[in-house]
Amino acid sequence: MIVISGLPKRRLRPVVIFLMTLFCTSVTMSQTITESVLYSTATGNIKIKSEAPLELIEASSNELKGVIDISKKTFSFAVQNRSIKGFNSPLQQEHFHENYIETTKYPATTFKGKIIEQVDFSMDGKYEVRAKGILNIHGVDQERIIKANIEIKNKLILLNSSFTVPLSDHNITIPKIVYQKIAEEVNINVNASLTGVKK
Repeated sequence: MIVISGLPKRRLRPVVIFLMTLFCTSVTMSQTITESVLYSTATGNIKIKSEAPLELIEASSNELKGVIDISKKTFSFAVQNRSIKGFNSPLQQEHFHENYIETTKYPATTFKGKIIEQVDFSMDGKYEVRAKGILNIHGVDQERIIKANIEIKNKLILLNSSFTVPLSDHNITIPKIVYQKIAEEVNINVNASLTGVKK
């Protein structure tokens, strides 16, 4: 506790001004530190590709949502499965949602975890990092380490990642009648631009 009541009036005013200045400076520094701790997107792009002997299947969504907490190096990404569209025909898209990914039962695909490498998010630059976390597809959790490229540019975080997902890891079965038309491993590509937001 700071006692200033005993000071003469002519000395009291400078002390009060000093304390107010110190307080305002501390608040400003605190706001600056936390101002852009979280980076988020609601319009990330995710593409899926199945390359089987008899058919190439592609689909995508521009509704990938994600948050990165740069102070803790943690992240959380999610896409509503219903937003994934494309495929080679409306019937194929229907089979994807109803028979394979079971969108009604499992509405979202998520990936949550932590960035392994140290990244200086305060400076522009490019980094290759590993993201370690839990990938949930079709209601099945799998621990994964997924490589990603991060570029910090003009107060944005630009993210790109490509990886494969074995369907069997997430209890997605392929009927024998179409096993040459659907690949056992699906390629995933993610692109996102994340902007700083206040907590």
